[in-house]
Amino acid sequence: MSAYADGLRFECTQCGNCCTGAPGYVWVSPPDTHAIADHLGLSIVEFLSRYTRLVSTVLSLVEKPGGDCVFLDEDRRCTIQAVKPRQCLSYPFWPRLLASREAWNEEAVHCPGMNEGPLYRPEEIDRIANRETPREGVCRVFQKVRARS
Repeated sequence: MSAYADGLRFECTQCGNCCTGAPGYVWVSPPDTHAIADHLGLSIVEFLSRYTRLVSTVLSLVEKPGGDCVFLDEDRRCTIQAVKPRQCLSYPFWPRLLASREAWNEEAVHCPGMNEGPLYRPEEIDRIANRETPREGVCRVFQKVRARS
């Protein structure tokens, strides 16, 4: 039985907690890079050289000193919210957080939107968590759930 067989509640409060803290990686795909570059009014080359780094063969956003996201402003708000990378968009429905109820609840200590808001059914969670689901598909699931609640 799945750790989320009864569904999970989540609504982003835009607190910025998931965008701060220890250094890590925010993976960006070609569609992410194009969307963010367009949003910022930059060429792809300028965006890539200014805001990304190559990790092995994959691109990640650079970070501010200390690990905060480069696109987090002084009020802890995302400056690219409308076009944030798929990895950010799909949080907290990441495989490691869906592995067990304990993992989900441990993360919920840091995220005030977890266990709150609309209920996501297992099939919706699977669609959001599936790394092959295009960004637009993830957005549609979130919109559908909000319309239902």
